[in-house]
Amino acid sequence: MSEGPVQWGLLSTARINEAILEGARQSERTQIVAVASRDIARAEAYAAERGLPRAYGSYDELLADDDVEVVYNSLPNSLHVEWSIRALEAGKHVLCEKPLDRRVEAVERAFETAESAGRLLMEAFMYRHHPQTTKAAELVREGAIGELRQLRSRFSWTLEDETDVRLFPELDGGALMDLGCYCISMQRLLAGEPELVFGRQRTGGAGVDVGFTALLQFSERCFGEFHCGFDLPEANGLEAVGSSGTLVVRDPVRCRDPHVELDGERIDVEDVDRYFLQVENFSAAVRGEAEPLLGREDAVAQARVIEALYRSAATGAAVGL
Repeated sequence: MSEGPVQWGLLSTARINEAILEGARQSERTQIVAVASRDIARAEAYAAERGLPRAYGSYDELLADDDVEVVYNSLPNSLHVEWSIRALEAGKHVLCEKPLDRRVEAVERAFETAESAGRLLMEAFMYRHHPQTTKAAELVREGAIGELRQLRSRFSWTLEDETDVRLFPELDGGALMDLGCYCISMQRLLAGEPELVFGRQRTGGAGVDVGFTALLQFSERCFGEFHCGFDLPEANGLEAVGSSGTLVVRDPVRCRDPHVELDGERIDVEDVDRYFLQVENFSAAVRGEAEPLLGREDAVAQARVIEALYRSAATGAAVGL
């Protein structure tokens, strides 16, 4: 087993990399050593500005770097599975930005590759690593609000840049993929897997969903609902209503001012960088010192709900899972 910090490479120069870089700076287990872009000049400028020792003008060149142990895949959604598989086949562990894919078959294929290669693959839902999320799940699981009956969540902000990759259907863009996936993830964490889903979408000029509303039935006695959108004011929140109480998480994704509210009473939790916790967990898992927080079962279940919701929106009918 290797010793010392786990060596990471960045697959692309995407904006989200900044959060990973900041998280890695706080981790003694993690060292980001390389970045790849399709433009060598861009990669070199990016590496120089951020103090990374190596820059590559193609993704394949980064995958050929024997010193890189982990690849962080922050490419557009439609390239997540393809390049995660390529990285796994090259002997790299992969932390892939959420959502891994909207198709169950593709997610299964990626994890089958990881298992065949003896490498780790994890979907990057950073909020799942935060103590605020852990506390909310613990309270619901321990019966602090009684029997869980209703979940409500929302995540939205106004996207005005028409060239943003999240607005291109060929890149698997859309509000459900970018924002709604969080709503699905947090409701699944608290209630388990839904039995039935119903979704409706608002589409934009390119045909991508700029707004999505969904209903989820987890059991005969527990239901969920959420809305997300690029055409709405900024909003983020989660409410879990039980037979005897209510749990509110004001900022479940970004985890600013971390706390939960149980029947109106504030419960503070530790303020810690969720991206640091994510890279720390994955690097520890690579060294055999921990288990990845999120694995195949969670990623496949997540894709199953997304796939069903898109099918429901296309047909106008509820879809069973």
